[in-house]
Order: sequence, then structure tokens, then C-alpha cells
Amino acid sequence: MLSASRPTFVPAIIITERKTQMKKLLKIPFSASLRNRIHHCPFTNNPKLPLPNPSNLCPNSHSITLLKWISSFSPLPPPEWVQPTTDLSDVVTADSKKDLRPSPWVLQILNILHKNTNLEQELTEYCRKYLIKLPPSFVAYILKKSDHIAKQPETAYRFLTWASKQRGYTHSLECYVFMIEILSLARDLDRIKFVFNEFKRKGFLLNSIVANSLIRSFGSVGMVEELLWVWKMMKENEIEPSLCTYNCLMNGLVSSEFVESAERVFEVMENGKIKPDVVTYNTIIKGYCKAGRVKKAMERFQDMELKNVEPDKITYMTLMQACYSQEDYDCCLRLYHEMKEKGLDIPPHAYSLVISGLCKDGKSMEGYSVFENMIQNECRPNIAIYTALIDAYAKNQNLDIAMGLFQRMQSEGFEPDEITYGVIVNGLCKSGRLENALQWFQYCRSNNVSINTVFYSSLIDGLGKAGRIDEAEKLFEEMVEKGCPRDSYCYNVFIDALAKSGQVDEALTLFKRMEDEGCDQTVYTYTILLSGLFKEHRNEEALKLWDMMIDKGITPNDASFRVLSTGLCLSGKVARACKILDELAPMGIVVETAFQHMICVLCKAGRIAEACKLADGVVERGREIPGKVRTIMINALRKAGNADLAMKLMHSKIGIGYDRLGSVKRRVKFRNLVEN
Repeated sequence: MLSASRPTFVPAIIITERKTQMKKLLKIPFSASLRNRIHHCPFTNNPKLPLPNPSNLCPNSHSITLLKWISSFSPLPPPEWVQPTTDLSDVVTADSKKDLRPSPWVLQILNILHKNTNLEQELTEYCRKYLIKLPPSFVAYILKKSDHIAKQPETAYRFLTWASKQRGYTHSLECYVFMIEILSLARDLDRIKFVFNEFKRKGFLLNSIVANSLIRSFGSVGMVEELLWVWKMMKENEIEPSLCTYNCLMNGLVSSEFVESAERVFEVMENGKIKPDVVTYNTIIKGYCKAGRVKKAMERFQDMELKNVEPDKITYMTLMQACYSQEDYDCCLRLYHEMKEKGLDIPPHAYSLVISGLCKDGKSMEGYSVFENMIQNECRPNIAIYTALIDAYAKNQNLDIAMGLFQRMQSEGFEPDEITYGVIVNGLCKSGRLENALQWFQYCRSNNVSINTVFYSSLIDGLGKAGRIDEAEKLFEEMVEKGCPRDSYCYNVFIDALAKSGQVDEALTLFKRMEDEGCDQTVYTYTILLSGLFKEHRNEEALKLWDMMIDKGITPNDASFRVLSTGLCLSGKVARACKILDELAPMGIVVETAFQHMICVLCKAGRIAEACKLADGVVERGREIPGKVRTIMINALRKAGNADLAMKLMHSKIGIGYDRLGSVKRRVKFRNLVEN
């Protein structure tokens, strides 16, 4: 028993050898003595690099025994902070620029983050296993350099939260700034506010780079309060704003629709040391266009030439889009020609705006000319451009050219969509080629082409105008079965077909159904029904419908008043029409050609005496000058085929001359034309 408990004698030479091996071992970082693990290394041509093997460091069994003995009695070394980059520059050339490469730890951490499941647990286990901690510089590097993390705000936020729980860790300025950048791309306003509040609580000092980043991030999501806080802190910390700072601030204000504030910043730049550049002008022009102040945007555009600031492609595209939205297609064309003269690259969208604008203006030939220019410049057109041209030619009754463009589009590999087929069917219906239109309709059905509301409306309109009411009604009801919503235009064309075919009661029933289904009743809807009621001599119902339209706040237009005045004048109620016209004036509704139209209607109906009476009333009330009314009367008589009276009026002083009765001068009235 005594011999069993006696310590084993170890020769002095072995003890010396073990001490030497232990010293070698302790000089090596603990992470390098872990088990042999294969991982990717970005620094060498060899994609795999084994970590150091402890067996290579301690080749004999005595060393292994000693390592186990040491680990059983000694605590583990503390975790070490690892850096995101490694300096691979030569020691001899240490004074030159450092060759910094991502460390192997970056790839390993990114692999964990890419999995995006239980990343907190996996990060903790990995760092504990290799006895490492991630410092703020490492966290900031991951947030800034990884494109994958930038597109995964949830992962980035979880990683930032996990990092903050490490012992002895505190987020750096860069961590907060890069996190806000990522969250701003995702428009996660709640988390941005939380991170920014933490940022302010830490009391970091701003620099120009950080300020620019924050201004850009807050501006992109419309956080004006935070944006102005950063600007205020720049002033307090005496950070001189750069051109980039001003541009970021203006972009933020414009994106948040604070155009007037952006305008004041622009004026400060104009009067200060840092002058606006093309980016500044583009930003303020964009702001004006977004606010609908296109005229002001054009003024700034003209100022650019005076200030020697050359407009770029973005300047022109912003203005062209704004002009197109306001249906100022001539301005679009001018800007396009200016781009050509300056040799700027014209993008496909610019061609699309110009061609579509010209086609909407009915200028199909000019649109086709721009289209050919587009082809010559090796810019490939799209379906929208072809469709706009086909629609323009079809509406101008040039169906052969329209179909030629359709075939050309197909030969170039474009597959027509429901809009393209819709404009072809609409063109065929407008030209009276209903059978061809119905053939295309059946073709689309057979080939599973989506048939939209415009498609159905075109056919219903064409069939209605051709008097084929039953077929139009069948398509109208089919829309419900197919789940195709019926809009105001669709209702209007069918109501128009019913009213013109004398089925006014059915039209009124459809009008009520339109209201029940929540479809907007437009001024065009009321105008159609007014016309139908007056043609059926149902004047009182028409007047009630007119009052209903006014009560609903629908503003009458020239067409609706012409229908009303025509119906009243032909029924001998000229005074009633004049009274209604007087009632419209306080509402701000001025029908420019109302009296001219009423005089023409009366003359055409052979009611010359009533026309003369109306003309006298117009002059006496000072609504028109006598000379203009006289011209209107002459033209009305001539168009009505009453050339003799027109010549008589032309060669007389009626309307413009005066008769003297003693000392009193009286204008010669128009009614003298009939009385004499």
C-alpha cells in the first residue's frame, strides 16, 4: 500500500524537456492550438487552410500528457478581441500603404448570419468555442461591407443587438450610422428612431462623413425632425457643410415634400461660398415638379445656362416626365430635341414619353418619325411604344398602318398584351368594322388573352352605335360573369346607346343601377341622359336631372349646357335657358359660347324672331359687344341657309347703328330685321 501511494520518480532530463515544451506551447495563441479545422481563407490561392495542429507543436506523448495535466489544473485563457482585417503588407515596406484584407473570422461570422436561423445561439457558441469576441470595429465592418446583410435589415438588427450583449462591449459611432443606413433602405422607421435615440443618448461627436450619411438616410425616409437635428448639431459643432452635405439635405427635404425649405437652402447656397451644382439643380427641379410647380422648375432650368451649370440626362428626364404628366406634349418634344442637339444619351423612357405624347395629341406622323429616330440610334422600342403608335393610327382611321405596326411588333419578338389587342379592337369599332373587331375578340378568348374593361367598353360602344343593343347588353352582363369590373366609361357608353335608340327609361334604370353599385356618375353621364330626355320632349324631367347634378356638386361643362340650352330653346323656353346661365355665373362657371350656340340653334330651327330677341337681350345686358353679336347673327343665318337675311343684316346698320329721335340716339335693334 505504501509503495502504491509513493510518487513516481521522474528523471531530471525529462522534467527539463517538459518545461521547454510548455514554454513553446504558451507562446502560441490559444486559438492557434485548437484541433485541426479546415476553413476558407481569402488570402491565398489555396481555398482551404488548416488551422495549426497541437500535435505538430508537441510531437511526443510526454508533451500531450503535460498539456492535459496543465488544462486540468489551469483556467482557460480569456477570449480575445478579433479584428475584421489583417495587414499583409511587408514589414520592410511598413511605411507604405497597408495591404488590409478581411480576416478569416469575417467569413465564418458571415456564414452564420447567412443561415438566419438561431443566429444568436450559433454566434455565442462559435465565439465560446474559439475564445473570441467581436469588437465594435468588427461589427461595423460586417454592417458596412456585406451586401447580403445590407439587404437583410432583420438579420443586421439582430446581429447588432447580439453584439451589444458581449461582456465589455460598447457600440461605436460607426455601428449606429451603418445600422441606420440599412434600416433606411428598408424604411423601418420604428427601429431607425430607436437606434437614433440610442445614438443621441451616447453623445457621440459628429464629423462631416457621419453627418452626410445620417442626412442622406433620414432624408430618404422623410424623417425631417431627425434630419434637422443633425443639421443643427453640425452648426453647434462648427462642422462646415460641404457641397455633398447641402445636396443630401436638399434631397431629404424634397423627398419629404418640404420644397419651400429646400428652396431656402438653395438660396443660401447661391449667396454663399458653395455654389449649386447640377445635382443641386436636379434636386430642386425634382421638388418643384413633385409639387406641380412645373413653370418654376422650367425657370430654374433656364437659370442653369446663365450660371454655367450644364444640365444632364437626369435634368431633362425630370422635366419631360413632369410636362408629360401635365399633358404639355410640345414641351416634351422641345426637351427631346434639345437633348439631341447637345449629344446627350437619350434613354428609352424619354423616347416613350415623346412618342406617347405625340400620339395622344393626334400627331401620329410626328410620333412615327421619333420612333424611326429611336431605331436608328439602336434603341430598342418596347410594347408600350408600339401600342401608342398603333392606337394613334387606328384612331386616325389609318388601320392598315396600325396593323402593319402590329405585325412588325410581333416579328421583332414582342408578344402583344391585352392593351395592344384592346386598341386594335377599339380602332376597328370606331371605323365601323365591327365584324373584324368581334373576330379579334373571339381570338383573344381562344388564346387566353386577358380581356379588360376597356376591351369590353370598346365593343359595347361600337355595337351600341350600330344599333345592336341586344348584343351590347349581352356583353355588358357578361362582364359580371367574367369578374371584369364595369367603370364609368363602360356604363356611359351603354347608357348612350340606350338613350340614342329611344330607350330612355331603360337608360334611367341603368343610371340608378350605376349609383347602387357605387360607380361614379360623371358630367358625361348626366349630359347623355339630358339629351335623351329632351329628344323625348320630357323637359321637366330633364330640368330635375339638371338640378340633381348641381346638388351633387358635379360641375356642368360646355357640352352639358349646350344640351340643356338646345332643348329649352327648341321648346320655346329661351328665357329659362338664360336664367340658368345667369345662375351658373356665381358658381364660377362661365360658358364662353353659350349665347352664340343658342342663337345658332334658334336660327337653324327657323325661329329668327326669337334669335333676334335673344341677340338684343345679350347686347342690352352688356354681355357681348354689338359688333360680335352682329357677326354671330350673320354666321348663324348663313349656316341655317337663310342667306337673304344674312345679306340684309350685313348691308344694314342693325345692331351697330343708331336712329335719332329728336335729341335721343337709340341703337337699331336686331328685331328690326324681322319686323321690316
